[in-house]
Amino acid sequence: MTAKHDTAVRRALLIALAAASAGLAHAQETWPSRPITLIVPFPPGGAGDIVARPLANQLERLFKQPIIVTNRPGAAGAIGTAAAAASKPDGYTLLVTISSFSTVPEVDALFKRPQAFTREQFIPIARLTADPPLLVANPAAQWRSVKELVAAARKRPGEMFYAHSGLYAPQHTAMEIFATAAGIRLQDVPYVGGAPAMAAVLGGHATMLAASPALSSPHVKAGKVRVYGTWGAERNALYPDVPTLIELGYKAEFYNWTGVFAVRGTSEPIVRQLRDAVRQVVTGDEYRSAMSRVLTPVAFQDSPEFQKFLEVDARRVSEAIRTMRKPAE
Repeated sequence: MTAKHDTAVRRALLIALAAASAGLAHAQETWPSRPITLIVPFPPGGAGDIVARPLANQLERLFKQPIIVTNRPGAAGAIGTAAAAASKPDGYTLLVTISSFSTVPEVDALFKRPQAFTREQFIPIARLTADPPLLVANPAAQWRSVKELVAAARKRPGEMFYAHSGLYAPQHTAMEIFATAAGIRLQDVPYVGGAPAMAAVLGGHATMLAASPALSSPHVKAGKVRVYGTWGAERNALYPDVPTLIELGYKAEFYNWTGVFAVRGTSEPIVRQLRDAVRQVVTGDEYRSAMSRVLTPVAFQDSPEFQKFLEVDARRVSEAIRTMRKPAE
């Protein structure tokens, strides 16, 4: 090989490397260049869905690409979340989910079954909401305070019924956290969703429920249910006269939160763009107004703070699940 030929080969290699680098940089700079799918692992109209759709609408304006909300319900969110985890880490598939994101892996571990997904398969982009449920009950209940409820439950262990939206779903987990903190045993009655569980309380088929303000408020205003407490660290702004369970002496804190996630392996430049865009949307007046209309206040956290919150939430949920009674198999 002549020196002249060797020089030509090296030059060709340098040109090829430069072209490849330029192509990669261009690909990164032009993201997104096609539609983005936003998976919500629950049915339309649920907690994840009502926060995802206004988010998608406004992200479309920023990214100038369609944002397609795809509902993939089933198995307490496990089916849709697993589908998101299996997608390419290219920023074109995102996940908007609720607190079952923390619960499902713990339940899989409890029953020693293959994990549908792990939290480590995702990068937290932002927390959107963090709504503590309200403890509500049928007005026919004889007690008028949480203290009286606890006293009655201690006299009749396992005889007071509460409704919930499914085993290990947020309503179930919240009530068991409270029962453990209060040292009482309640009987759970599962239904196929939050609305049927509320209907059971309204009809007197169950006494109480851990329900979101959005689900509870119309019935509270109509006098069909009474509010006794909230699982938040602070009182709910909609119900300033209702104490937190923590205030009342029960270590019972729980949040039905919603958050945005990318698949682990998504490049840092794309993650940074997502964080910036979601922050811009969620902290804006238009998004806050949309959430206000469905009685779900924004509780934004950027990625680092959200990651810390998730670690605490997972520990809290893990402790609760391990104290629950296993259902008959």
